[in-house]
Amino acid sequence: VQLQAYGGGLVQPGGSLRLSCAISGFTSGAHAIGWFRQAPGKEREGVSYISSSDGTTLYSNSVKGRFTISRDKAKNTVYLQMNSLEPEDTAVYYCAAGWPSIPLIGSEYDYWGKGTLVTVSS
Repeated sequence: VQLQAYGGGLVQPGGSLRLSCAISGFTSGAHAIGWFRQAPGKEREGVSYISSSDGTTLYSNSVKGRFTISRDKAKNTVYLQMNSLEPEDTAVYYCAAGWPSIPLIGSEYDYWGKGTLVTVSS
């Protein structure tokens, strides 16, 4: 079971990025997928979640209205479209898989991928 987040980079405030979480070893639809981020000196934060069953999505208040999570089952990939990026969004972003009872809590997830760095700066 492997997950790999990619698509990070340097973007100016107000810009957009799309992160991808490539999943192998199981079908993405078998697990819920969460996106998390950790900024330097800060605790890990749950950003977004998509369920394994009906595609229910959740977002943290800090990204609601700006970020969109989606799943392509055929490609076994989950995406995080990030718009209107702010310097406060700068962090390493991780994707995780599991069957969380509390969707935006990292300890609820069983599998984690390596992160991808997003830097929002002018």
